Amino acid sequence: MDERKQNVLRAIIMDYINTAEPVGSRTIAKKYNLGVSSATIRNEMADLEELGLIEQPHTSAGRVPSDKGYRYYVDYLMDTGGLVTDEKDAIQAFFADRLYRLDQLYRDTCKVLSELSPYVTMIMTPTKSTGALEQLQLISVSPFQAVLVVVTDVGLVHHRTVDFPVPVSEERVREINDVLLKKLKGRSIEDVNLTLMKEISGELQKELDIVDGIFDMMNEAVKESGEEKVFLEGTLNILNQPEFKDVGKVKDVLSFLQQENILKELLHGKAGSGTNFTIGGELRHNGINQCSMVTCTYSINGNTMGNIGILGPTRMEYAKSAFLIQTVAKELSRVLERKSNK
Repeated sequence: MDERKQNVLRAIIMDYINTAEPVGSRTIAKKYNLGVSSATIRNEMADLEELGLIEQPHTSAGRVPSDKGYRYYVDYLMDTGGLVTDEKDAIQAFFADRLYRLDQLYRDTCKVLSELSPYVTMIMTPTKSTGALEQLQLISVSPFQAVLVVVTDVGLVHHRTVDFPVPVSEERVREINDVLLKKLKGRSIEDVNLTLMKEISGELQKELDIVDGIFDMMNEAVKESGEEKVFLEGTLNILNQPEFKDVGKVKDVLSFLQQENILKELLHGKAGSGTNFTIGGELRHNGINQCSMVTCTYSINGNTMGNIGILGPTRMEYAKSAFLIQTVAKELSRVLERKSNK
């Protein structure tokens, strides 16, 4: 495609993103300094329509981008985008104090994204848990009860109540905790073999029932860590988009957003890491063919752990959305790396 056609296509897409109204040649000539007449723009638009990059909705004199047009724009014409200072400050401030709130980190990350984006935001928790225990804390709350807090290798925090069949002093609870932490930190539950169990049992002979209960709870925590979860925010943002004023379309999208298995599939996106765009019909699910999705991976020490996504109309601000989740993914990765390297 020659440069003039590219400029016309870019102008059509940018104008439609901003107005949600079909774009005519006169509008392009007046608002965008392309250095050509309205008639020339009209000819270029005819060629773009023949190429399948724009289309005419109903009987409107204007044109709107097609899925193919958006794809060409994302792949070849889109600027890198950016965030204003307030948005950058909000993201940095959010992540500044999140090391001690790992149990809420993913949910809160999704929430702050929804406050900065006019679309639906989502995040999938880490997908590559090895089941390793990074931290374990047994906290006495009474002679007959304690709370077990387990932090797994992906930064997820789990807590369970442990009931003691006999009274156990606070000092002994701390001693039990020290033995378990020394033997288990950094190990996978699957690596806890008979030899290691004998070592632990030898040091905690009087508390074998307690140890068995703790192992059962750690197994549950690790199992949960291996299960992907999707957090969703900003669902009602979709109601503010002109494309979804129709009640039927809104119901279709809201129904889709309730299907976590499909959301996981879309968040996984294409193989590999980085940022991906899935546009209109590429989503391949009924009810959301007027939507697009931008996803970005986050990582720990270079290893991809999960995905962040923004779902909006095909008219969405692709560059802004991509830069937003890239910035958030970078900050989230930084926090998780600091935790894992401690």
